Amino acid sequence: MSDKTKHSFQTREVHDGVVPDPTTGAILTPIYQTTTYVQESVDQYLDKGYSYSRSGNPTVAALEDKITSLENGIGSACFATGMAATSATMMALLNHGDHCILSDVVYGGTHRLSTQVLSRFGVDFSLVDTSDPANVVQALRPETRLIFTETPANPTLKLTDIAAVSEIASEKQIPHVVDNTFLTPYFQRPLDLGADISLHSTTKFMEGHNISVGGSITANNKDLLESIKFVRNCLGSNMTPMVAFYTLQGCKTLSTRIRAQSENAARIADFLAMHNAVERVCYPGLDSFPQKELATRQASGFGSMLWFEVKGGVEAGKQLMNTLQLWSLAENLGSVESLVTHSVTMTHADMPREERMSVGITDGLVRLSTGLESAEDLISDLKQALDRL
Repeated sequence: MSDKTKHSFQTREVHDGVVPDPTTGAILTPIYQTTTYVQESVDQYLDKGYSYSRSGNPTVAALEDKITSLENGIGSACFATGMAATSATMMALLNHGDHCILSDVVYGGTHRLSTQVLSRFGVDFSLVDTSDPANVVQALRPETRLIFTETPANPTLKLTDIAAVSEIASEKQIPHVVDNTFLTPYFQRPLDLGADISLHSTTKFMEGHNISVGGSITANNKDLLESIKFVRNCLGSNMTPMVAFYTLQGCKTLSTRIRAQSENAARIADFLAMHNAVERVCYPGLDSFPQKELATRQASGFGSMLWFEVKGGVEAGKQLMNTLQLWSLAENLGSVESLVTHSVTMTHADMPREERMSVGITDGLVRLSTGLESAEDLISDLKQALDRL
């Protein structure tokens, strides 16, 4: 692994975690598509570090090393999906009778896991507006054992001050987990801001090409990391070698992709803000974004996610999405292809309407994940759809 103090992010995203194959000299990490590993002898069991691919695999380990470097952590664990990473983390850190503070706006799967699954096993969750650190302090209980935030939040882009909440968590010796999927370690590094764990759906920007599903966590504490790895092994929710191989390649272009995607998003946000058919638009790079100062302070970029509402309500929004040609109607984000999502019927369909509305996930919210196409073409497509409303 490279010396983090010597090499830039762009150099580390290409080289760290990867070494030429010792047998052939292959520049890409081989796909170790194997279940088991032959040991030298009983006395040398695990000398090479691997026994069974549910517990560890060389291809997956290479990706874990790369993500650890990019996040500035002490170690990482990769999972079959982003939800597998979230599930293992919560199961490792929470027991019956424990309390977790959860951002009131999170990915729909995280909300579903918390309120419909883990709550059945005696874990209590408080959905808290973590954009105000005072709300976190107020929500603390003697039995609070975890603070889980998502920033920017999916889909409203509401931000949490990572450093402020991490300080609160540290004072109480409570782990603070940050879902860093939307900005990636290129734009935002939660561990540098005091968080204990940075979590990703690697399906999104890390892999970036709509090829695979996966997840990861990176920790700044060995005990936390080992606890989560133990649960991963018990659940069998580890990432496969093939997915690790794809994600290794995607990570090499992460900074180049997300920079260009974010530039496109900024131009699109400016266009939408000026169109007469648009009720409102939300993007952290706009001066109208209510947390612009925090967005600038804790991250080095605004990302490629934005949302807007059209005049005319839900029916107008449906017409818009059905008229778009370059923007694919799909339930994903972070890929090189530009995607449009209706959060209410797709990513947050299981969230009660009253709860959705209370946190700003309105019926007409249209979420955009900006890709690498020409900004002019993407804007032209939006314009032709909006002009028909």
